Amino acid sequence: MTTTIFAALLGGGIVLALAAPAHPQALQTHRIPAALALEAVGEAVAACSRQGYSETAVLVDADGVRQAVLRGDGAGAHTLDSANDKAYTAASFKNDTAALVERAKTAPIAPLLAKLPHLLLFGGGVVINIGDEVVGAIGAAGAPGGDLDDHCARAGLDKIKDRLR
Repeated sequence: MTTTIFAALLGGGIVLALAAPAHPQALQTHRIPAALALEAVGEAVAACSRQGYSETAVLVDADGVRQAVLRGDGAGAHTLDSANDKAYTAASFKNDTAALVERAKTAPIAPLLAKLPHLLLFGGGVVINIGDEVVGAIGAAGAPGGDLDDHCARAGLDKIKDRLR
């Protein structure tokens, strides 16, 4: 009986060994440290403030979850949702919202996308990459135009991009 149990255990061990990959591949994901996220939103708001615009900036992780938020002095309450939704849209589509706006002009599905919650097809959402991996996005809202919001979001990203690892 002991021989039968040993043979069964040995056989089961062989099956498990064959089922396991020879070299398991580690899934590597990068995260934006909180301190850098705060710096990025701070710089986005400051860049717009220097131009006379009251701005809000939101940085989200790769899943579109808020990581850092800063509502600048005098920024309207609506800018909180707008900045968040721009960042969420950029992270979700893994593309800057300015590029998505251009594609939406000719895509027949654009009206349907506009009905999805938290998607905002307006300039001001910028993807954050480490190499080829999308690790988040920053959204800015409050300036009188998506192109200006985009400039402020990019200023926030530029502040931290060399320190992302």
